[in-house]
Amino acid sequence: MKVTIGGPLKVAFRPWVEGLENIPAEGPAILASNHLSFSDSFFLPAVLDRKVTFIAKAEYFTTPGVKGRLTAAFFKGVGQLPVDRSGARGAGEAAVKSGIEVLERGELFGIYPEGTRSPDGRLYRGKPGGLARVALATGAPVIPVAMIDTEKIQPPGKVMPKLMRPGIRIGEPLDFSRYQGMEHDRFVLRAVTDEVMYEIMKLSGQEYVDMYATAAKRQIAEAAKAEKEQAKNEKEQAKKTQ
Repeated sequence: MKVTIGGPLKVAFRPWVEGLENIPAEGPAILASNHLSFSDSFFLPAVLDRKVTFIAKAEYFTTPGVKGRLTAAFFKGVGQLPVDRSGARGAGEAAVKSGIEVLERGELFGIYPEGTRSPDGRLYRGKPGGLARVALATGAPVIPVAMIDTEKIQPPGKVMPKLMRPGIRIGEPLDFSRYQGMEHDRFVLRAVTDEVMYEIMKLSGQEYVDMYATAAKRQIAEAAKAEKEQAKNEKEQAKKTQ
């Protein structure tokens, strides 16, 4: 990853980084980042000396065909862990288990608390399951990370990426040892997640939306469908009028 992709990425896009000193030289830590683009999982590891392991949806590892096999080989090669998202509870348990295993090896575990990419560049409510449970179960520090402008490099529908400088702001580690052993208390999980999201918001400067990104995506899709249906009806009505 660092040799074949990381080097060329840094040369071509010249990402700027603030707070690199907040990444520990060794030992476990959780990198909790906002999620603007598919490229977030490449830019962040590229600027760090240490390996970062993210979880990735299982479809990247099971898609058939030549493209599917190449995609699976790539994700396996860069050390990403597949998680089946077909069931919400199963996906959460798999993410927690994977995160704990990575941290017990003394490595860096990367996670996107929003659970999916932002549909419009705003910061959405963090899901209280994976991040908080892993942090409380392991005692590992949580390091908030803000990706800046990565969504502008390759907007939806664009094939060729735009050469521009994205940014990465890394905050100071957050210690949640005061909640140790309380990983099954939903109010504690919510408090931990909200604290992390607040730090990410301060680092990124994003507008915060107090709803889940998955719900926002559904609303956007439903609105687009309704608009398309309305346009179709108006067109048919215009034909009848003529």
